[in-house]
Amino acid sequence: MPLELPLHAHAGARALVLLHERHLRRCVGTWQRAVAAEVVLPTTDDDCYASLGHLGVHILGSARHYMAWCCEKLELPHPGFSLTPPPDEIVSKASADLEHVLERWRSPLANVPPERFEDREYASAWKELFTIDSMLEHAVMHPVRHEFQLLELMGEDAALRSST
Repeated sequence: MPLELPLHAHAGARALVLLHERHLRRCVGTWQRAVAAEVVLPTTDDDCYASLGHLGVHILGSARHYMAWCCEKLELPHPGFSLTPPPDEIVSKASADLEHVLERWRSPLANVPPERFEDREYASAWKELFTIDSMLEHAVMHPVRHEFQLLELMGEDAALRSST
């Protein structure tokens, strides 16, 4: 389906929204394949890895958090995300939830002037400082990293590691 993304006052924001969509779609698709293959996650104290359901909630919930954080810091209206489905429901609801999250990502930043993306730093929930641009970059890389982890667990990471 063709993507309907409004023009943004800041072309960099538009690029990051598009990149986030591309990589979140790929990550969720890889996660769905991992679920179908019954991939076993490594043992860790991180609750996000308690199960593939928990990981799916983390991936889609984080996408919500990043855009909501940007809107809060820019004093924009909340994007209106629904709650992330719980781990025991995420597998059956992931595709619809993904579309909801991506739709809510497309326009909140469209009218924000370019200078607002780098004019100051804000504390994240984990106490690191981010500009709006750097948080958007973080949001793009988050699903990339999880997709890479899942590809490694499924033994499909050889192409990612090639040094061409």
